[in-house]
Amino acid sequence: MLFKLSFRNMRRSMRDYAIYFFTLIVGVSIFYVFNAVGDQTVTLELSESQNEVIKLLNTAISGVSVFVAFVLALLIVYASRFLMKRRNQEFALYMLLGMSKGEISGILLLETVLVGIASMVTGLVLGIGLSQLMSALVVNLFEADMSSYRFMVSGKSAAMTVLYFAVMYLVVMVLNSAAVTRMQLINLMQSGKKSEKIRLKNPVLCVLIFVISAVALGVAYYQVGWNYNKLNQNTLLVYIIIGVVTTFFIFWSVSGLLLRIIMSMKNTYHRGLNAFTFRQISSSVNTMVFSMTVICLMLFVTICALTSAFSIRNAMNSNLEELCRVDAQILFVSEESTSDIYEDYGYDITEDYRDYTELSVYGDEAFTMKESLGAKYEEAQNAYPFMIFDGREDVVGISEYNNLRKLYGQEPLSLSEDEYIVISDFDAIKKVRDSALEDGSTITVFGKELKSKYDECVDGYITIGAQPLNTGVFIVPDSVLPENEVQYTFFVGNYNGDTKEELAQIEEAQRNIFEKISTDWIAVQTDASGASINTKIDIYDSAIGLGAIVAFLGLYIGMVFLVACGAILALKELSEHVDSLPRYEMLRKIGVEEKDITHSIFRQVGIFFLLPLVLAIIHSVFGMKFSVQVLEIFGTDGIAKSIGLTSVILAFIYGGYFIVTFLTCKGDSSDRM
Repeated sequence: MLFKLSFRNMRRSMRDYAIYFFTLIVGVSIFYVFNAVGDQTVTLELSESQNEVIKLLNTAISGVSVFVAFVLALLIVYASRFLMKRRNQEFALYMLLGMSKGEISGILLLETVLVGIASMVTGLVLGIGLSQLMSALVVNLFEADMSSYRFMVSGKSAAMTVLYFAVMYLVVMVLNSAAVTRMQLINLMQSGKKSEKIRLKNPVLCVLIFVISAVALGVAYYQVGWNYNKLNQNTLLVYIIIGVVTTFFIFWSVSGLLLRIIMSMKNTYHRGLNAFTFRQISSSVNTMVFSMTVICLMLFVTICALTSAFSIRNAMNSNLEELCRVDAQILFVSEESTSDIYEDYGYDITEDYRDYTELSVYGDEAFTMKESLGAKYEEAQNAYPFMIFDGREDVVGISEYNNLRKLYGQEPLSLSEDEYIVISDFDAIKKVRDSALEDGSTITVFGKELKSKYDECVDGYITIGAQPLNTGVFIVPDSVLPENEVQYTFFVGNYNGDTKEELAQIEEAQRNIFEKISTDWIAVQTDASGASINTKIDIYDSAIGLGAIVAFLGLYIGMVFLVACGAILALKELSEHVDSLPRYEMLRKIGVEEKDITHSIFRQVGIFFLLPLVLAIIHSVFGMKFSVQVLEIFGTDGIAKSIGLTSVILAFIYGGYFIVTFLTCKGDSSDRM
């Protein structure tokens, strides 16, 4: 009997269960999809280093999944409380008919089991389908071969998903049973008749708190967005706490001011259903100040996380083509050329290369960054207090640098005997150097005074990599350079191979030779010397791997946070709407048209969803101002595209919850006419 009653209740209350059921399905599918990444990629042809990245990604996702499970568990508990509240009248009827609290608990237990099984099965089926698309995303991220791909179900991820959600449902069962034992018949019967009183807060206090909070938030914005160079871990934490606290007080003050402001606008307040609409909105916001604060902060984190993740991914992809134009670069901290060192050990370094060049980097102990900046030194030191200014600047001869530019596919540069050029591609430091060059500063290198050919840095680099990290290299006439001031030398070239397999074989052989030579060479050096090999294959694998990890984790956390925010707001608004149904019936009885009621519901739901989103977007504008400084190491050219993609995801999930909430509220009002 209890099973039949539970099943019938669920069938009759499909609209009540819609958002709850939808949220569970989305949660299960997202949880499975991301945890199945590791198993899903075993069918793809990935390199050894890419497989290591996948393992690292899988470990990171497993760790994040614990946090995600905690967020989803809180969401499920919150949603179950909403459903319990909607059914107070039903529980009162059961008790009047003589049903015991134990039997009511049994009904809720069966319903939870039925919803859990249905959502688990549906979510897993959806997740298994979406995980196949995830394989295509992995192929795109890692530029892998999909020819060996086959349909696959991750038993491990399915078992983990079932286990995590089974524990969540068990917690819900326990909490529901505890709630039933505390039920009182009189409270259940009167729950729909209780009218929440709107207590108007002191407007002077609200204005005062709003102004103080806005000023404090503005200070935090400035310190984080424009004075970030002087921040350390402790001060950054202080400004984060200020942001959290002021967000709460802004919602607290707005909840007290909103109705007051509208009421003071007599023409607006008394137009149509505005008086009813804004009293409803004020009531909802007043009871949800803390939740609004949490949702706003979650949306802020989501926007920044998604935008930053996609930006890093896009920037690293574009950087690879620009900053990694040769197959290999071998460096020795020695005055002797790299090819000569190889020859000393019986190897011809040029044998496996079709084109190549060598470069020597010089250093003058008297020529430091402090000296090169001249009058701009103090300004730079204040702006970048953690930068090392007393290290020797890198100096390269124009002939060898032009050979390198030719290999990189760039146009050569020219210099007079009394000129120099600074090349740099790290934007933050580039601005500092440009400021000094604009003043027409002269430098003294190896006893020769030189003037800058340009009033700004030339975009460029000498070492290949995945990020624009060249803080500055000085290109000078060959005649300026002495023979005994070489800091290090490196060999740059392209392999004598065409196919991917040939390039991989040459690289493996070259790496083995380098390991043997460098180990023996370093062992006999009397001073602190070193050697390194940097290859396009390694750089690509590392950069793509890092971009993939950041993108996956950002997308994972962002989507879960968006689902949580949308679901909490939807459930809260639906709960408030249920309590207000008698008010809508009264509006109809006094002759209010249905279109006006629908318009009122739309405005209520819209403003309710917009309030935390608007403040979260404002937070994000300044948060991204800070993030851009961090992202400069990767490049920020793709940030506009990342913001667009984040907006689409936000509109799809958050906007989807808004539409479903509005339609459900509208349907509830119509059904009870």
